[in-house]
Amino acid sequence: MKRRQFLALASSAAAAAILTACGKKEAASSAAATATAGSSAAAGNVTIKVGATPVPHADLLKVAAKNLEKEGVTLQIVEFNDYVEPNTALEDKSIDANFFQHKPYLDDFQKQHKTHLLALAPIHIEPIGLYAGKSKDLKNIKNGATIAIPNDATNGGRALLLLQSAGIIQLKKGTGINATKADIVSNPHNVKLQELEAAQIPRSLKDVDFAVINSNFALTVNLNPVKDALFIEDSKSPYANYLVVLQGDENRPEIQKLVKALQSPEVKEYIDKNLKGAVVAAF
Repeated sequence: MKRRQFLALASSAAAAAILTACGKKEAASSAAATATAGSSAAAGNVTIKVGATPVPHADLLKVAAKNLEKEGVTLQIVEFNDYVEPNTALEDKSIDANFFQHKPYLDDFQKQHKTHLLALAPIHIEPIGLYAGKSKDLKNIKNGATIAIPNDATNGGRALLLLQSAGIIQLKKGTGINATKADIVSNPHNVKLQELEAAQIPRSLKDVDFAVINSNFALTVNLNPVKDALFIEDSKSPYANYLVVLQGDENRPEIQKLVKALQSPEVKEYIDKNLKGAVVAAF
């Protein structure tokens, strides 16, 4: 009896030891899995969609994307070719941010469309310029010459101020970015202003005598604002292009990482080396 009891006790102890070992192993595996999941979460792997016009905005985002990858953020760039859809897409949350506009344009857009967007961070300035179409000589503008200008309120007003600076028209004293054709008080050459969607103006250049074109759209048709513009906005232009988000999203960690990546030395170096004055860093 004693021998059988001893063997039974030994068997029970061995089984208990095996169960304990298995339990520890499962606990260790569970702990390892938890640690792995925690590491993944800590890495902050997330994808954000940013709407942008192709040049230079999408190009600058591609430069920023390299730094974002190191921060666990994947950048998906959604390209637009107009100035309306990127804001409506952001408002309906189809994208997480957009990058294509200056603040005066955004302010005017919000008044008209009752959106809830926020200009979060200035990235660069694109001087607007006056380009030759059928005519080349600003000093001898023919009577009745046609000049294309953007048809949106802020860029249209900005274009009129540029034409005034170039000596082509004169506006009412004190007229600012909200200038309209009704504010013209002197037009010695009787120029006709043709208002077109900003993105369409470069393709209409051959049909007008001159055109006022935003630098991002000039670059898409291989026009160099520094070399090709007959007259260009001062480089101290206040119209910085901003990264824009929905109000309330400005403190999202991935959005803050995007700001840091866009305002990085790498992006500034790209602007200075590749865009050479056509675009100027605003940070």
